[in-house]
Amino acid sequence: MIKPDAPAPAAAPSARRGRPSKKQAGAPGDTRESILDAAEDLFSKHGFYGVTIREVAREAGVDTALVHYYFGAKRALFDAVFLRRAEVWNSDRVNAINRYAESAGADMTLEGLLAAFLHSPFEWALKGGPGWKHYAALVAQTNANPMFGGEIMTRYFDPTARRLIELIKRVLPEAREQDLYWGYHNLSGALTLTLGETGRLDRLSGGLCRSGDLDAAGEYMVRFAAAGFRAVCGPGSRPD
Repeated sequence: MIKPDAPAPAAAPSARRGRPSKKQAGAPGDTRESILDAAEDLFSKHGFYGVTIREVAREAGVDTALVHYYFGAKRALFDAVFLRRAEVWNSDRVNAINRYAESAGADMTLEGLLAAFLHSPFEWALKGGPGWKHYAALVAQTNANPMFGGEIMTRYFDPTARRLIELIKRVLPEAREQDLYWGYHNLSGALTLTLGETGRLDRLSGGLCRSGDLDAAGEYMVRFAAAGFRAVCGPGSRPD
């Protein structure tokens, strides 16, 4: 489903590490994807600071020099992991809400708009395989990271968020800008936490609800977020 980028080092390899031979590098696309998969898995479980390049190489079954060759430093590898699936999420979501807005016209609703926006991340988490599960956990973790989470989320997801807010503004034309952004902030937190499938809900509810039940989670989130936007964006919610 994911088209790998053309192999290119993020930074020039140092003389100490050396440039891997063509035989050692193997099939560039396969090797690069294997490294990204391994890094994604490890970052999602241990965070950026809890993973080393050596551990990524071991997990991917390649020499450490190859990781440096394709991605340079660890932060460049982390960014490549983040970008790979962010492009898919963003493209899917923007296309979905644009199609919905065009087809619904004046009949556009918050529920319909949010359902279109949320469909892709839930669908990938449900049917995309373990890589998408790892990615969802990584996004949840990054969104809550006070060190660099805000910068990463801004870089990869702001255009998509702004497009959604533009369309919500059509449904709620009297809404203040700050109310729309607070509404999205709460939606974003709920979305990333839910897709992280932490098991917190399972324990809190004593097994009555399951965090892995993403079909139910998506339906609840559409209704909850729509009601939330109306509550914070309506005239009655504003302080005197």
